[in-house]
Amino acid sequence: MLATANPCRWAAARLLPGLILAGLFLLAGFRLPVADAADLPVATAARVAGDEDRTRFIADLTVPVGYTVYVMANPYRVMIDLPQVAFSLPDGAGSKARGLVSQYRYGPVDDAHSRIVLETDGPVLIDKAFLLKPKDGQPARIVVDMVKTTKQAFDAAIAAENDTDTAEAAAEEAPPASGAVAEPERQRKLVVIDPGHGGIDPGAIGVKKTREKDVVLAFGLKLKKELEKTGTIDVVMTRSDDTFLTLRERVKVARENEADLFIAIHADTVRGGDARGATIYTLSEKASDAEAEALAHKENRADIIAGVDLEAENQEVTDILIDLAQRESKTHSLVFAKKAVAEMAPVTAFTGKPMRSAGFMVLKAADVPSVLIELGFLSSKQDESQLTSPVWQQKVAAAMGRAVEKYFATQLAATSP
Repeated sequence: MLATANPCRWAAARLLPGLILAGLFLLAGFRLPVADAADLPVATAARVAGDEDRTRFIADLTVPVGYTVYVMANPYRVMIDLPQVAFSLPDGAGSKARGLVSQYRYGPVDDAHSRIVLETDGPVLIDKAFLLKPKDGQPARIVVDMVKTTKQAFDAAIAAENDTDTAEAAAEEAPPASGAVAEPERQRKLVVIDPGHGGIDPGAIGVKKTREKDVVLAFGLKLKKELEKTGTIDVVMTRSDDTFLTLRERVKVARENEADLFIAIHADTVRGGDARGATIYTLSEKASDAEAEALAHKENRADIIAGVDLEAENQEVTDILIDLAQRESKTHSLVFAKKAVAEMAPVTAFTGKPMRSAGFMVLKAADVPSVLIELGFLSSKQDESQLTSPVWQQKVAAAMGRAVEKYFATQLAATSP
């Protein structure tokens, strides 16, 4: 359900009685090439106006750009997808609630796209969305009008939109044709390291405003160096800089590289209490305890912060991924988790339950032994101090590197004649 704007009439196309669920607006004959930051369109201002029944969002831009606007749930939000845009908005922009919008955030999604996410207090639909050309000294403007709706009406609109998305997702995930020539077996082991969050998604925020995405990336790069020093292990990073990836993209990296081990790296926060220490999680459809289930739920919603909801992907494909996480892979994951605890315990503290399990979406790479390591709690001053210490990071990375070596050595011994 996409509509193209008429270049002569900048009025919104209609979708169902006056309501737009998703619209793609393209400038006829206008394409923005990937350029240096100095040449990018710039979002210079943004504002929200209206009340709890109807709210308007306006973004000022130096030049007109194409965009897509659509709505999603859990939580309710409006996404505005843009080509690569530089944001020059004042500090605190988006933090104040107004009308239907509780807050908004913005930033790059990848090297070629940016996104604005409007969080709303309840279900909304798009009444109008249009682009104003620059005129009489006024900048180009993207205007999105939202109206309050019922959950029933929202769900019906989303269901109609997802019918098309489901078919496309299934086609993308179709298995390769039979008869493909098998590649020779790889001699070196390959580990995929996945520093959580990134880009528009900062992850947990510490007592001293430390961002989870920065801590886990720094640790992941140290672990990469430790593994590469062995001379027998290759490493692929899901991200090596401040880039956002969806959970599905992270899983895809492990699958496409046929990883022998997948290590997701995170840090946690809790409200109240004095929780601290590391925990290693493995995949299980049934959580080991309520705390593990709550954490999995929170981490699985990481995409939502950047406006992506993996739960809205093709359910059949998601079920296939779960089924492919066979008992053998789960067993290997547990073996590595035990070795990691044994090697890390002398150099860092663990929680009262150092090994737990839950349904983490990022651990659902088919037939790839996978663990998610929570290095500690950014809500703890002691843990936050450790997590930001290069010395501590190096000690723990070295310990984890030893665990990886011992895990692969165990596998080799088990498969040797």
